[in-house]
Amino acid sequence: MANQTHIDQIAERVERLLLRYEELQRTNALLSEQVHELTQERDSLRSRLSAARARVDALLDRLPDVSAPVTSHANSRTPVGSDR
Repeated sequence: MANQTHIDQIAERVERLLLRYEELQRTNALLSEQVHELTQERDSLRSRLSAARARVDALLDRLPDVSAPVTSHANSRTPVGSDR
């Protein structure tokens, strides 16, 4: 009789382990999906960041060189009514 009780305890423990295993498999599948989604989001954000950097670089390239002398367009105009 004691042998049967021991077998029942082992069977019960195996059942609990199987349930826990199935639960961990479901959790793992959910986490794997989250990792996949976050990886896609990260890649998208990296791409957007790269495009934004390229736009900023293009804007910076269009800025005048600060070491070059600045010429005033106001002085190059001919005043109204002058004989120039």
